Amino acid sequence: MKKETIGFALCGSFCTFEPVLAALTRLCREYETVQPILSGAAGSLDTRFGTAADFRSRIEAICRRPVWDSLTQVEPIGPKKLLDLLVVAPCTGNTLAKLAAGVADTPVTLACKAHLRNARPLVLAVSTNDGLAANARSLGVLLDRKQLFFVPFGQDDPEKKPTSLVADFTRLPETVAAALEGRQFQPLLV
Repeated sequence: MKKETIGFALCGSFCTFEPVLAALTRLCREYETVQPILSGAAGSLDTRFGTAADFRSRIEAICRRPVWDSLTQVEPIGPKKLLDLLVVAPCTGNTLAKLAAGVADTPVTLACKAHLRNARPLVLAVSTNDGLAANARSLGVLLDRKQLFFVPFGQDDPEKKPTSLVADFTRLPETVAAALEGRQFQPLLV
C-alpha cells in the first residue's frame, strides 16, 4: 500500500455518489490512509439517492475512519500538514465558485484552503449542471491555479443538459497518482 495520506472531501451532487464511492473504494485499496470529509449537504441531507446516515456509514466503512464534517476538524489540515493530497469529489458548482472566490466557510472549502497553504496538490472532480454557464467562470479561474488538478470531465448529457459537466470518476485514481507527481492527468476533456 502507498504511504501518502489522502483527504477525500464529498459535496452534495447526490446523483454521482455511487460512482464516487466506487472511486473512493479503489483509492482505499491503494493508499493506507484516506480521510473522508463531508460537506454540510453531503453529510446531512436525505435525498431520493439515499439517506445521509447510510451514506456516512458506507464512507466510514470504506475508509475505516470517522468522517470529518466540521470546521474545527478540518482546520488543522494546514498547520499540521495532515494530507499529502486532497480530493474533492464530487465538486459541485457551489464549491467551485467558493474556491474560485477564496471563500472557506464549509468543511470542504476550509479543508481546501488549509491544504493549499502547504502548496500540496488539490484534485477536483467536477459535477455541476452549470459548468458551461454560470460556473464556467469559476472553472476557468481554477484551471489557471497552481497545485489544482482536475479529474477528466465532459458533458454528461449534451441534449437534455447542454451546460452540465461531470468528471469521469473512473479516472480519479490515475488523476491522484499524476497529481502527486505534479502533473495533470490527460486528456483533461473527455
